[in-house]
Order: sequence, then C-alpha cells, then structure tokens
Amino acid sequence: MSSAATSYQPVQVLESTRLLYDFLRTPAEYENHLERYSSGLIFRLGFGKTIKTGNEELVRRIMHVVHTVERVASPGAYLVDTFPTLMCLPAWLAPFKQELGRLHKEELGLFRQLQDDVRQEMKDGKAPQCWERTFLEDQAEYGLSSDEGAYVVGTLFEAGAGTTAAAMMSFLLAMVHHPVWQARLQHEIDTVVGPQSIPGFNHMPSLPTVRAVVKETLRWRPVTAGGVPHQLVKDDVYNGLFLPAGTNIHANQWAIHRDNLYPDPETFNPARWLEPRYPTYREPLTTYPTIQNFSAFGFGRRICPGMNIAERSLNLLVARIAWAFNISKARDERGREIAVPLYDYTSGFNVQPKRFTFDMKARSEDKARMVERAMREAETEDPLAGR
Repeated sequence: MSSAATSYQPVQVLESTRLLYDFLRTPAEYENHLERYSSGLIFRLGFGKTIKTGNEELVRRIMHVVHTVERVASPGAYLVDTFPTLMCLPAWLAPFKQELGRLHKEELGLFRQLQDDVRQEMKDGKAPQCWERTFLEDQAEYGLSSDEGAYVVGTLFEAGAGTTAAAMMSFLLAMVHHPVWQARLQHEIDTVVGPQSIPGFNHMPSLPTVRAVVKETLRWRPVTAGGVPHQLVKDDVYNGLFLPAGTNIHANQWAIHRDNLYPDPETFNPARWLEPRYPTYREPLTTYPTIQNFSAFGFGRRICPGMNIAERSLNLLVARIAWAFNISKARDERGREIAVPLYDYTSGFNVQPKRFTFDMKARSEDKARMVERAMREAETEDPLAGR
C-alpha cells in the first residue's frame, strides 16, 4: 500500500462527502458533480485550493486546457498523425504547428500562474501543504527548472481531473443496466457498514464486491480505450513485424480487456473478479486484494503515477453512492422506461458515456439526513475552508 496515497484519504473522504451532498440536491447534474469531485480532489492535492462549484473562472480555464489536451492527443486529430513527413513543413505552412504553439503558450501560462500563487502564499506564510509547495521547497533536490516543476504538477491535474469522473459515469451506466449487481453491492455494504455509518476506507478490506465492481467497470469500459501512445526505446519485432526505436505504439485497452482471459467480455460481470474458480482470471480479491491483472492504468515504468489515488477514489465513491442511493432507469410521463444506450460514448483520447437520463434517489430519509449532517461537519472541519 502506498503510504503517500494513504495520506490523501482524508481529502478523498471530504470531497466524496460533498459529491454525495451534490447528488442529493441535484442528481440530474451528475456529470458536473463528478467532474467537480475529480478536479476538486486534484486541485486540493496539487495546489492547496478548493473547488466548490466547478464554475470558478480558474477552474474553467484549467478544464478548457484539459479538454483541449484530450482532443489534440487523440490519434488522427491532425493529418500529421497519418503523414509524419508533414512535420518537415515550416510553421507558416503547418496550421497544426501554429495551433499547438498557441495551446502550449496557454497551458504554460496557466501552470505558471498556479505555481506563482503558491510561491506567493509561501512568502506570506499561508501556503497549505500541497504538491506545488513540496516542489518549490525542494526544487534544488529535484533538479528541475520552475517551468518543468510547474508542468509536473500541472500535468498530474490534466491526467486526473477527468479520468475518475469518466470511470464513475460508466459505473452509473452499469448500475442502470444491472440492478442485480446494485442489490448485491448494497447488501454487502449494509452488512459490513451498518445503519449508523457512511462507508469509509476502514471498511474497504471487508467489501470485496465493491472492489470487484470497480475493477469490472474499468475492464468493461476502459477510460483510455485506445491506450496512451508511447515510443519504443529500442527496436522490436511483433508478430514478424519489425518496429524501429521511436515508433509510436498504442496499447489498445479496449481489445486487451476483451481478451480470452475474460469470457463473455461484453457482459458486465464483477463475479469474474470474485470467484476462485474458472473463469476467474486469478485468485479471489478476498485473498489477494492488490492483484491487478488488467491494464486500465497502463504498464511498466509508464504506468499511471496516480493509480493508487484513483483506485482508492473509485472504491470509496462506488461504496458511498451504492450506500446512499438507488439508481434506476427513468420513466416518461406515461410511466414507460426511458431507454439508456449501452454504447453511446464520446470519442477522443478519454471516453465516457454521453449524457443519459436515469433516476438517482436517496435510499431512505435517514441516509439523506446522514449525508446532510456529514456535509455540515466536513465544512466545519475543512482545513481549506474559505480558500
């Protein structure tokens, strides 16, 4: 277990409490609420700042950069992806170079502003502990320039702000279509947590179904479906095809998670991560809770550095949402169920279900009151209140 990731758990609990409260008030705005959670968590950890609504000016600027990065990083976003020789053109003949130059200037300016804000707060003795402050305090040890440090922290935000939200939207889609698994989740959570508590990290070792649902969601609908492109560091041969060093390789996450290792791969089936017999991929989670055997977070030395934080967030959110709410298909004015498509996803570097209509209601008045009370306590105890 990562000790650093464990130290962030109080922040995840606080932000997830706000998410439950937001869902309780305006469930139809689930996309905004999930994006606020994801960006709010990383904003706290990265820059020591809070995001209350997601509509703050600075947040809008950051999310614009995030969505732009996702667009330009998508395979085929520019013709040069297909015809690399276009890179030889001068900038005045290559519109893609001009656009990327403007985007880099915008991105760097934003990252510098965030870093300068923390630097000024440190001078004023008001800077909370955060990743940017850690870099500035130990910059000489890291051996990075100010701009390089700004990019390290800034790109962590870019990578984490939307991915957790996208995965959770696929979880909601799964619950709409698989009420049996929702019931199994709720039964496990109610048994372990009891009626007087909201699920927390202390409950996770006793919630194997929660962890299995998270893993199956990431396998069933990988966020980075086409994989993150990486360059080969040396020549390689794959199925008789010679690939020289420097070749861009896309590890197709969608295809990998539909390997024969996962029978009936299009079916959302968390049991594949639970049962100790075939077709389980390996040992049960109850015995080996840290085994991955799926590539949702990448591979090797380029594996997602925020993997431990992200997986903890997903486990906590799944447990808390299933504890608090019933999720089901919505009905029209005639009482007929409104169809929810299974494969209507966005395109791009990261993918998520396009907005769909469903019902999310508190499971009981008691649970609703517990969420409201937890939110009041969280606001009172928030070390960044007013920032």
